[in-house]
Amino acid sequence: MFNCILVANRGEIACRVMGTAQALGVRCIAVYSDADAGAKHVAMADAAVRIGGPAPVDSYLRADAIIAAARATGAQAIHPGYGFLSENPEFVEAVETAGLVFIGPSAQAIRAMGLKDAAKALMIDAGVPVVPGYHGADQADAQLQQQADRIGYPVLIKAVAGGGGKGMRLVSAASEFSEALAAARSEAQAAFGNSDVLIEKFIPQPRHIEVQVFGDGTDVVHLFERDCSLQRRHQKVIEEAPAPGMTPEVREAMGRAAVRAAKAIGYKGAGTVEFIVDGTGDLRPDGFYFMEMNTRLQVEHPVTEAITGVDLVEWQLRVAAGEPLPCGQDDLAITGHAFEARLYAEDVRAGFLPATGTLHHLVFPSIARADSGVRAGDAISPYYDPMIAKLIVAGPTRAIALARLRRALKDTQVAGSVTNLEFLGALAAHEGFAAGAFDTGLIERDFATLTPAADPQIAHMVAAAMQVAGLDKPAAMAGFALWVPFAHQVRLGWQDQEHLLSVEVLDQHSQRWTHGAQSVTATRHAGQWSIDGAPLPFCYMAAGQVTVFDHYGLVFDIHDPLLAGATEGRSGNLIEAPMPGLVKMLAAVPGQTVLRGDRLAVLEAMKMEHALLAARDGKIAEVLAQEGDQVSAGAALIRLEEEQA
Repeated sequence: MFNCILVANRGEIACRVMGTAQALGVRCIAVYSDADAGAKHVAMADAAVRIGGPAPVDSYLRADAIIAAARATGAQAIHPGYGFLSENPEFVEAVETAGLVFIGPSAQAIRAMGLKDAAKALMIDAGVPVVPGYHGADQADAQLQQQADRIGYPVLIKAVAGGGGKGMRLVSAASEFSEALAAARSEAQAAFGNSDVLIEKFIPQPRHIEVQVFGDGTDVVHLFERDCSLQRRHQKVIEEAPAPGMTPEVREAMGRAAVRAAKAIGYKGAGTVEFIVDGTGDLRPDGFYFMEMNTRLQVEHPVTEAITGVDLVEWQLRVAAGEPLPCGQDDLAITGHAFEARLYAEDVRAGFLPATGTLHHLVFPSIARADSGVRAGDAISPYYDPMIAKLIVAGPTRAIALARLRRALKDTQVAGSVTNLEFLGALAAHEGFAAGAFDTGLIERDFATLTPAADPQIAHMVAAAMQVAGLDKPAAMAGFALWVPFAHQVRLGWQDQEHLLSVEVLDQHSQRWTHGAQSVTATRHAGQWSIDGAPLPFCYMAAGQVTVFDHYGLVFDIHDPLLAGATEGRSGNLIEAPMPGLVKMLAAVPGQTVLRGDRLAVLEAMKMEHALLAARDGKIAEVLAQEGDQVSAGAALIRLEEEQA
């Protein structure tokens, strides 16, 4: 076994690899970009080396810098994780030339599977079933059109290089072929620098089932299948193992085909053979076709670990260190069922657009394994994949595992960025998915029903308003002024609407809240507020928003008239206290350049925190208060330099 390895990646996979390696007593070196200087994987490592700027091309794709870091820190091997350089044969050769071990397959194996057309020709020779199609070198438009006509529509045009749906077009009729070909070629050239395509017969109602393989360069075993059919834009969303509806006969046939594929290239390490499966009826031994082989560890590998009890990263390290496969095919068995859901910072309703933001609050439930590369307080960077975590659950049956997935999603708490958590919950509750009757088109077909508009109830607004008003944890006699009930108003923003809530604090244990014509009484017992016996959900407040943790997180904006008064100062040069209070925090120093909307100070008053923002772009001239000062209304706290004419 190695004494020290370098992990040439970031985020959750870097943390995942280091977790296993360190448990084996292996010292781990991290690499990081400027954007990741304070990242979780850097903190987790035994040592870390900066390799460049935040853009991947300036850091995580710099093979020279990564290899130099490995040599400088005494690493004996490099684990590539997935993405970045994990399937780059030139990087493998550079690692080996430097006298280091690449924890993964050979450059020759990666090249053999790197181009879809060449890989499919190789699979045909190895006796692996492939989709009827054309994978030839003649790329003339007329030849491709002729081959598509021969195969029969509908067909798929697919880029021979790369993946992820780029350079792919579905063609339903001959009249559509020419335009679709031009679009596919253009996209393939931009994404992969290679405009060559192949033509395949389109499989209606396809399922995406893949087989985990592992080789030591001599022998190969498979660790059964995963179903990855729940996809959006050809990107996986929820994966599971084993595949629903799988029979022993089909599993045996797929496993044999996957092993033949890996043996054909002398495979060493973890890999995945992906099949497209005819989902129009029951699974059949003659109803699956080779799609591609990923010559690396897959994002969804934890579901295979859950049903087999195998740590695939440990196997990677052992085989790369020269050990044979830890066990044979007959020693492997399936126990139970597992699911993985990919939690992303993304706006589902806006077309799954990636999002950024600071994760002010992040809690995962104990019922799930959470593989994550971020912590509460970390920022989701615009430079990298916006994955927050993978939630993995297992159970003795599919029904129990799915129930645990639903519970895990319901109990996950994220505040600070828009996420796909609600969407994942809707998928986990989908009747067709629960019945195992689904294919890769489910999300597109049922998108509207999977993204219903949230409808917050008065209890949600009361919970948020109570947090904003500082009335969620009242001290003795809180809410009283001259022995009469204290009245207060809170304004909350929900999407494009403002909601005004009024409260009368009746005593330490009861508050009467009014919203329009609705009026409810919140009571406190044993430290828990409730309305009509139903406990109010937990809330978290930060950055002008309060998140109510029900229905996967309902986010309200805090419409604070005091804040408006503070940010719309008379001259814009002075940041003043809108009311008497305690200066809780100052984030300004003389000479600092600030932008309109930057938070410069926090004032605590009436058990509420008010963020004081810069009213314009400028430079700090003076800071006129100190943290801990008790100031009066109108007190000048910060002065900006005069604007230049």
